[in-house]
Amino acid sequence: MDKAEVQRWLDDYVAAWKSYDREAIAALFSEDVAYRYHPYDEPVRGREAVVAAWVGEGDLDVASSRDEPGTYDASYEPFAVDGDVAVAVGASTYTDPPKVYDNCYLLRFDGDGRCAEFAEFFMARPETE
Repeated sequence: MDKAEVQRWLDDYVAAWKSYDREAIAALFSEDVAYRYHPYDEPVRGREAVVAAWVGEGDLDVASSRDEPGTYDASYEPFAVDGDVAVAVGASTYTDPPKVYDNCYLLRFDGDGRCAEFAEFFMARPETE
């Protein structure tokens, strides 16, 4: 992976989040992905489980609730890329109520450019709490 490929994946990630389209979400991840909403969580394992968590199905305590359309936006960019491993940074912005989260993603990709490991670190900006 290079920075341009990781940026394309991040842009697709944001688009999938905004659409909650199952196929768009599934296209991001490998079949056996390990996805962590927080670095200390046990991972959600498998593409279908991640898709279900994203769209609000099931009873995963670690997954956030589905966001209302038009109430959020995000922008992320690669900070470092080394082979199949990347670190991305950016911000998620909510409008109702106003809140900004700074994010850092740890990513590992498979040979097809799908994410095989994902861990998210985030914190609310103090001025938006």
